[in-house]
Amino acid sequence: MKTDKKAEDFIDFMAKAKMYDLTQRLSIHTPPWPSYIPLQLQYFKRIAGAHMGQGANGQVMTTSNHVGTHMDGEIHFHASGRTIGEVPMSEWIGPGVVVDISDQVEDYDLYSPEMLMKKAVIKKGDVLVINTGYHRYAWDQPESDEVRYFVKHPGPGPDFHEWALDMKFKWIGVDCGSADHPMNTIIRNWHPKAFAQAEKKLRARYGMGWDEMFPEDIYYQVMHLKLFPKKLVHAENLGGDIEKLSNKRCWIGCFPLRGIELESAMCRMVAWTA
Repeated sequence: MKTDKKAEDFIDFMAKAKMYDLTQRLSIHTPPWPSYIPLQLQYFKRIAGAHMGQGANGQVMTTSNHVGTHMDGEIHFHASGRTIGEVPMSEWIGPGVVVDISDQVEDYDLYSPEMLMKKAVIKKGDVLVINTGYHRYAWDQPESDEVRYFVKHPGPGPDFHEWALDMKFKWIGVDCGSADHPMNTIIRNWHPKAFAQAEKKLRARYGMGWDEMFPEDIYYQVMHLKLFPKKLVHAENLGGDIEKLSNKRCWIGCFPLRGIELESAMCRMVAWTA
């Protein structure tokens, strides 16, 4: 039987490739983004069965789409955007880089394109994954700190969203609660003490108040509101093997449910290297 050598070579290469799971573990204990419905799980039948004999384990799951590792879809913030299931798989998979800036950022800090580009080779059209180091505060980690994870994590500086568009990234992934800085979300109002801390730190470092550097009419949820209409979406709450890929280029894949109505979706994040 005739074989396709290119296909065989590809299969052999992939069989030897190293695979990394960038997904946070999912549980009823996994906190959703603040104010969202958490995951709820119950059995509606069990193996012991009933009067008709042995049965099977069956479960019902109720959840919002923003629990654990998930992809925010265009329609999450853009009414005429595409749902998750309308996006072709080619847009979820491709070459990319995991940039580790965990040694440069702390609570409320800002990261910039320059900071990332000094760490790794970043190319136009990449999948960009940012390791802020805040995955270590996720619910299932030894240093678990839900408030720090969602309320105090670093976020993008003022010019980051424009750079992301110029770079034509396929999508962006972050290892924390949001691709936006938490103080550019409603969390600012929900946690006034945290906002005061962030404001104090910003003034000390940049000599500007938060509203001076981030006018609300421009920067409120900027990574969502300004990028989703341009088909640049992002995944949040990445984790898993992310430390093993620090500043490495790799092939990255996101595997969300093919839900034709889904505004966002929990998903599995996988990366491959030679």
